[in-house]
Amino acid sequence: MKIAICAGHGLNTPGKRTPDNSLHEWEFNSAVVTKLINKLKTCQGVEILRTDDPTGKTDVPLKTRTDKANAWKADVYYSQHANAAYNSWNSAGGLETYTYTTKPKEAVAFAAEVQKSVVKATGLKDRGVKAADLHIVRETHMTAILQEGPFMSNKDEAELLKSDAFREKYAEAVFQAFVSFFKLKVPKQEAPKEQPKSDDKLHRVQVGAFSDKNNAQKLVDELKKKGYNPFIV
Repeated sequence: MKIAICAGHGLNTPGKRTPDNSLHEWEFNSAVVTKLINKLKTCQGVEILRTDDPTGKTDVPLKTRTDKANAWKADVYYSQHANAAYNSWNSAGGLETYTYTTKPKEAVAFAAEVQKSVVKATGLKDRGVKAADLHIVRETHMTAILQEGPFMSNKDEAELLKSDAFREKYAEAVFQAFVSFFKLKVPKQEAPKEQPKSDDKLHRVQVGAFSDKNNAQKLVDELKKKGYNPFIV
């Protein structure tokens, strides 16, 4: 399966930041995308194409992003964003996921899976699956969705956006949606080997430590009564 992914905007794209300039949207978007890609790479038969600039230095044009995905013949396109309402602090908050206005069946179903997963993982307001005339979902030739994370213009949600633990939780939620919807195969992790119990350990009694073997055997017998398992060598 070929998955194209991008982090919305660039590190220094004008306006894409919190009102106090303490967080740029790309910082959240890229962190989630990077974690998501690392998780998806563990799945069998998955190829990844990241269409934005991983350094954030360049805000890669939307046409360039969709052209890359189309030329690569991706099966699905996922774009990660953080939301905002106006340029000042306000109470708008929650999560929403977008498809194109024609509401392609698979895109709507996948968006619903992602939306359900991130809402469950974060406990934030469910703003639902929506349709809009956005370039990323309009110009791609494959199933494509655009996910809008927490609001940068909401003080509480802005703090979440800055948290690496929250970013990890978010990436895991999106990853689980991918696995569930597209039936991806995730390698099973081996269970840790059970450590031997203390009463299973052997305790040695060396003959050379005693004047004769009878004394050594006497000590062995006493240790056995206490639950140990010694032997003479």
